[in-house]
Amino acid sequence: MSFLAGEITEADFRPFRLKHGIYGQRQAGVQMVRCKIPGGLLTALQVGQLARVADEFGGGRGHLTTRQNIQYHFVPLHRVADLMHLLADVGLTNREACYNTVRNVTTCPWAGIAQDEVFDVRPYAQRLAYAFLRKDLTGNLPRKFKFAFDGCGHQDCIQGAINDVGLRAVIRDGQRGFRMVIGGGLGPLPTEAQLFDEFIPEDRLLNWCEAVIRVFNQYGNRQNKNTARMKFVMRNRGLAWMKEQIAKEYEDILKNGGIEWPALVPEGFGGYQSHAPTLGNGALLPVINQPASGDPAYNAWLASNVKEQKQTGYAAVTVTVDQGNLTGDQFRGLARISATAGDGMLRTAINQNVVLAFVPLGRLPQVYAALGELGLGAGGAGQIDDVLTCPGAYTCNLGITKTMNLGAALQQAVRQYDDPRVRRLTIKASGCPNACGHHWIADFGFYGNARKIDGREVPYYQMLLGGGYDEQGIMRFGLAVQSIPARLGPEAVQRVIAHFQANRLDGESFRDYVLRHKIETFRELTRDLAKPAELFPEIYQDWGDTEAYSLKLGRGECAV
Repeated sequence: MSFLAGEITEADFRPFRLKHGIYGQRQAGVQMVRCKIPGGLLTALQVGQLARVADEFGGGRGHLTTRQNIQYHFVPLHRVADLMHLLADVGLTNREACYNTVRNVTTCPWAGIAQDEVFDVRPYAQRLAYAFLRKDLTGNLPRKFKFAFDGCGHQDCIQGAINDVGLRAVIRDGQRGFRMVIGGGLGPLPTEAQLFDEFIPEDRLLNWCEAVIRVFNQYGNRQNKNTARMKFVMRNRGLAWMKEQIAKEYEDILKNGGIEWPALVPEGFGGYQSHAPTLGNGALLPVINQPASGDPAYNAWLASNVKEQKQTGYAAVTVTVDQGNLTGDQFRGLARISATAGDGMLRTAINQNVVLAFVPLGRLPQVYAALGELGLGAGGAGQIDDVLTCPGAYTCNLGITKTMNLGAALQQAVRQYDDPRVRRLTIKASGCPNACGHHWIADFGFYGNARKIDGREVPYYQMLLGGGYDEQGIMRFGLAVQSIPARLGPEAVQRVIAHFQANRLDGESFRDYVLRHKIETFRELTRDLAKPAELFPEIYQDWGDTEAYSLKLGRGECAV
């Protein structure tokens, strides 16, 4: 209110606003409000409140992000305080969802239910998130700082390698602990996190994490926000130096004290519950493994979107959310399904989907039907037409292209493929090089840029191929092919897929196929698209637009 009354300047107000999770948009007078979802866990009651926020403040829609948050767009500044009160009423906050802070602590959506789980990491993630909230150390860092927890034994579900600190559950000699990697991040210069220690005991986890933050706080580049992330400290000074400095800070914490574990995480902090809800027995019918039902769509959904849990008789259902966008009615419907057919919880995932856990196997047909009524019954979770995008120029000041519209066009272009090896491929796109859409770690990655043809501006996308995890589970970044006009991106994808189908080897991964054929093959394959000889009116328009494209960038607020 002080800012609206003219009592403080925009320069003074901006850090306060950002620290409370409120971003400016390219549209004047409205804001993007980001709600933190610690560990990606929500109660049905909270989801119902998010539906109310969507309807009353967000134009009827909320957006799931690649950090398990929920964002609302086009919120008038004078209404933001009322929105924040609604979140606080159900134990949610947007405090430190933006700015140079410890951002939302992400957690594997399969925590507590995966069949090969080492142990449930959710209590640790929730306590760590609460321990670092509203602290002097973590509220004004050189740049944002990200934690990720994973407890699965078979894969990295939360992509710890692209976080400042990635923590993976380990048991050594009967003691719980974490394998810690540090210094990862995407952006224009992607960096894979490096191993700090194979085993951090659970009782010293907070101390070591604080020690890492202390080193970053001291040595991060506060003069140049473009090189302020911790990955640049490690690049410039080396892993050995980082380990030495972190060890010194750790010893100081042991000697002089530091941030302490909270005695009790408040009930409802995110979806935190000190005691799991009482559930009945799951139906013991092996529904997932039964013969085909006669409904091809249902069978496909069972195969791609349903996993049996380690708890006998229960399954987890992945709800495929189109590019992370949910309406208020869909929020309410998911809350209802979770409360009546699950454990009353909703788990957001970094791929912009939602997981409903503890669904009795015998109730899967009813859940599928209920999701269908909400427009959320699509299968193909994690497959090629489950495209991941950021909002891009739809709202973001730094967005160059309207990514979600490209996402819709790509979905349409790849939906017809039934080749299982093609179905397993992934597509991720960002509206600029900053990688909010994780374009570096997809089989097909795209990020927006702009060029001129005959003196006229044309929206383009840099295409990357072969990102993701290799056969050893190591994170690999995609290889840049070349920039393609936005309107020809779907054609480029179809050409590469056709080449892949015609030239792949038995058992060969898509990345190995890309490396074997080398980038020059794919540049030649799409050369005529990059510099089209014949132009058409739509090439000067972004996807979803009817007017000519014009590059318009506002002041970015990712680094302030």
